[in-house]
Amino acid sequence: MFAKKKENEFGVVETVIGPDSVFQGTVRSKNSVRIDGKLEGNIAEANGVIIGEKGQVQGDVNARVIVIGGKVTGNVTATTSLEILPKSQVFGDLHSAVLSIGEGATFEGNCVMSTEKNKVIEMDIPQARRR
Repeated sequence: MFAKKKENEFGVVETVIGPDSVFQGTVRSKNSVRIDGKLEGNIAEANGVIIGEKGQVQGDVNARVIVIGGKVTGNVTATTSLEILPKSQVFGDLHSAVLSIGEGATFEGNCVMSTEKNKVIEMDIPQARRR
């Protein structure tokens, strides 16, 4: 699912919420986080975040690099890049310098893409659905 290049971008994945786990609260990590279960809370900061195909997050996600393969209900902010994989669902606002949305993904919200420090491109996409 994730190419070798992606693994290098994420560095060390030190925190994993497994498929049969539910975590409530805020996650902070200097390294990367992988969610294959359910997180009811925010990821306040991390180097990278991977949300697996069965992973669910009900809260905001903030990291340098983010890949979403499951479901997120909350705002997503990636300082470097954000990738939304096919079949994933995102219900909330997006903010990233680089954005990729796979065919078949569902996204409902607004998107702000900042290409430079002071230059911002805003895209209002209410209830946009890609299929």
